[in-house]
Amino acid sequence: MDAYYIRLMGFFAVVALLFLAWQLWIWQKERQLLEKIAAMPFDERYRNVLRKIPHYRHLGSEDKQKIERSILRFMHTKHFTGVKMEVADEMKVVIAFYACLLLLHIETKNCYDNLKTIILYPTPVVLKEVRDNGGIYTKEDFVIDGQSANDTVVLVWHDAKYEAYHLRHDNVIVHEFAHEIDFMDGAIDGVPPIERSKYDSWTRVLFNDYKKLRKVALKNREWGKYKLLGSYAATNEAEFFAVVSERFFESPHSLKHHFPELYAELKAFYRIDPVELVEA
Repeated sequence: MDAYYIRLMGFFAVVALLFLAWQLWIWQKERQLLEKIAAMPFDERYRNVLRKIPHYRHLGSEDKQKIERSILRFMHTKHFTGVKMEVADEMKVVIAFYACLLLLHIETKNCYDNLKTIILYPTPVVLKEVRDNGGIYTKEDFVIDGQSANDTVVLVWHDAKYEAYHLRHDNVIVHEFAHEIDFMDGAIDGVPPIERSKYDSWTRVLFNDYKKLRKVALKNREWGKYKLLGSYAATNEAEFFAVVSERFFESPHSLKHHFPELYAELKAFYRIDPVELVEA
């Protein structure tokens, strides 16, 4: 064999060994971090923050212990950054609580593996978007209070804080992390990772209600029970799933009353019954 090819093979072998060594080092550091987190006591200051959240107060003792461990893991494995604001522990605890509540009874290897960064703004953000109207491109301003993209979640703390401590229809943290869950199977399409046996029932119920909502939203009259879901849920299937997840946790009694099949599907997926966590 030509000496050149032997040297080339040797080079690739060294690169492969270095890559494996690097991966092993990363795995070892992650394992050490998780072991360190597992041994951490849950700070009583964090618990005082959680006691302000209605959903936490009504959890059973076993679920409280479980979610507290998940919160610590979330807080210490995700990077929080503030834009024109300092990120306080309260912010981390509140965001981690709702993110982990969604996965409380869903088996996952780790908590939101693909998520790396949470960016916090103090107030709603105005972004510019280029729109194509028949070949005519215009720049338009639009306001967001949350966004989920790739490995990052963006949240507006002013809204997130109020919605966390006061039950209402909306919860931007639940909304954005529902998107993260939706994307766990590689596509944001309103179908999160669900068991194959439940797929047909899920798509039938959610997409039927989505189509009916869309018809009502296009007419913009005679909303009836669909007023509970609102026009934003009619944007697409992914937004529908995120919005109904908000209603499931924030307005479970209303959702169960008006959309019993939809409520049942969400209950089966999240494996939790918010009616037991929220007073009527």
